[in-house]
Amino acid sequence: MEIQLLGPLGATVRGESIVPTAGKPRQILALLALHPGRVLPVSTLMDEIWGTEPPASALTTLQTYILQLRRRLGTAMGPDTPATAKDVLATRHGGYVLQAEPACSDVREYERLVACAQSAFEQNRDDQASGAFSKALSLWQGPALVDVRVGPILEIEVMRLEESRLVTTERRIDADLRLGKHSRLIAELFDLISRHPQHEGLHSQAMVALYRSGRQACALDVYRKLRIRLIEELGVEPSPQLQRLHQAILTVDPHLEVFTNDHRGSTFDLYAA
Repeated sequence: MEIQLLGPLGATVRGESIVPTAGKPRQILALLALHPGRVLPVSTLMDEIWGTEPPASALTTLQTYILQLRRRLGTAMGPDTPATAKDVLATRHGGYVLQAEPACSDVREYERLVACAQSAFEQNRDDQASGAFSKALSLWQGPALVDVRVGPILEIEVMRLEESRLVTTERRIDADLRLGKHSRLIAELFDLISRHPQHEGLHSQAMVALYRSGRQACALDVYRKLRIRLIEELGVEPSPQLQRLHQAILTVDPHLEVFTNDHRGSTFDLYAA
């Protein structure tokens, strides 16, 4: 089985899709596929589909959806396999489990690559870190589960994945900044700060990239616009780190240059207390 969750939902067995067209069975498959090998209680599946007000027929309807998924599984598996659809989408005490190897999921591969990249990043192996972060991000084919209607459980899972994607992007940019690739990052960073207009970490990266590219005035303008936005929308000043970074740009602090020491962190932490 191959499972894709980082974009449109995909699940194939022997090259044949088992993804149903109906909305609620898609939700169930997505939730089970996010946790291969883990038993999901009936109550969790019901909460995802109906929230806090399930109909009287909820349990029977859920069983019907499971049966529909098993039929699709059985068709894709064919008659010549020793396992059955009930072996793959198995009933366990109080719930159901999708019996699939974690490695078959793009989410698990993404998380594995991110862990390898983070380890390389912390050891200042920036080329390796950048490459692994980039490879992890290349697994994304759009917003997570973009074609699945999400209930309260999947909504949390999607938020977690999207936050991880943003953090991974930040770390990849940090690695590239440490490699001196500031000029080629500017366009990407302007796009990111337009989509995340209150994100201080991305703004700090844009400021550093612009400064190192000889665009001190533009770097200061990024800070100015963010400060106005934070004050007008949230009533707060930028964080102390960002204020210190702003001051460092004003005073042409040599610490803003590409670091070559053995104890480097993220761009946002250059001026942490």
